[in-house]
Amino acid sequence: MAGLKEIRTRIASVKTTRQVTSAMKMVSAAKLKKAQDAIMQIRPYAEKLHEILTSLSASLENVEDSVYTQPRHPEKVLIILVASNRGLCGGFNTNIAKKAIELANSSYFNQLQMGKLDFMCIGKIGQRNLKHRGYSVVADENDLYNELTFENVSRIAQEVMKAFEEKKYDRVELVYNQFRNAAVQIQATEQFLPVEMPEETGDSANYDFIYEPSKEYIIQELIPRSLKIQFYKALLDSHAAEHGARMTAMHQATDNATTLLGDLTLQYNKARQAAITGEILEIVGGAEALKG
Repeated sequence: MAGLKEIRTRIASVKTTRQVTSAMKMVSAAKLKKAQDAIMQIRPYAEKLHEILTSLSASLENVEDSVYTQPRHPEKVLIILVASNRGLCGGFNTNIAKKAIELANSSYFNQLQMGKLDFMCIGKIGQRNLKHRGYSVVADENDLYNELTFENVSRIAQEVMKAFEEKKYDRVELVYNQFRNAAVQIQATEQFLPVEMPEETGDSANYDFIYEPSKEYIIQELIPRSLKIQFYKALLDSHAAEHGARMTAMHQATDNATTLLGDLTLQYNKARQAAITGEILEIVGGAEALKG
């Protein structure tokens, strides 16, 4: 059995750890509320924008005239991995990195083997996970989390769109964590470019709207805006999911520290009782020896 001093040291260490994890849990809970509000506000706008784009594109014959909607054979592919800059959030970063690698090996294995698949990382931990597994990262935007605004995200989205427009890449995939609640994050993959336009169906409703300017002009303006909103929504989803994962991880760590503290306290009391009993036996034995 460990000595009393060693057990006291471990108890003090576990108490300190519990204070840290409890504080981190409260900080993450506060940040989660703000991040959750942000993603809940952007989702209806993104969905409505996509609905308008779908409605307009269904009534146009030359929607594929846009460079962002032209399908290509994916000879050169870019996978954008959205992770986090900090750890202590359970399997948040590890799971999403595995998802990106799984996508690369399943859907783009030939491009990966020929060196025609690149990774862009948003988040230091995701970048570290990929490099640790031997994958090359051609670009990173880890500083984006310092100020996660639509303007900063739009700049990166515009650079990716420009690379696609210049045919540097034939397909761009987004891999990120979708926020459901504090305990549930879903690893998602979305084709960012080219934009997949819905197939025309015969039962689509025809609304007699007057468009000013023309439908063609509106849809050409909507596609780049929709892409930037989609990219921004993915970042907000991942940001909220990160705080949820960290809050859950810190909650579990705090509970584990409390359980361990109880076990150590019981162990300390037993060791202390054994030491006292031993001292009493020594005193009694000494007294009996004097009598004899």
